[in-house]
Amino acid sequence: TGAAMKAMGAHIEKHGAEWVIRGTGNGALLQPEGPLDFGNAGTGSRLTMGLVGTYDMETTFIGDASLSGRPMGRVLEPLRQMGVQVLKATPGDRMPITLHGPKHAAPITYRVPMASAQVKSAVLLAGLNTPGITTVIEPVMTR
Repeated sequence: TGAAMKAMGAHIEKHGAEWVIRGTGNGALLQPEGPLDFGNAGTGSRLTMGLVGTYDMETTFIGDASLSGRPMGRVLEPLRQMGVQVLKATPGDRMPITLHGPKHAAPITYRVPMASAQVKSAVLLAGLNTPGITTVIEPVMTR
């Protein structure tokens, strides 16, 4: 996940036991030059899909064999409602996945169909780069 953030412009350094991270600021992520490889990091990949999905750029997400076998549809569905295009995905909305965000993302009110902190967080992260108010309603409170 750290490598993905670096690929989009963040500066990440380790100083002893501490990490120093300088982000790009809201709305200022850079288009990565290549695919973002998440290895086996399911949470990192899903949250990053939310973070970058509403940017007007093309981003490809890849992972190891285990992550590539897991469906991402629960995260992609609300992103599609916000105007994100899924340009490429393996059947069942599995990786590799290529997203392209809209010029202007649409805010949504999204009712999460089942308790999922990852889906909730991905939608809220997408809302950071979306004009207007994005709301998430969850059936059961999650982290």
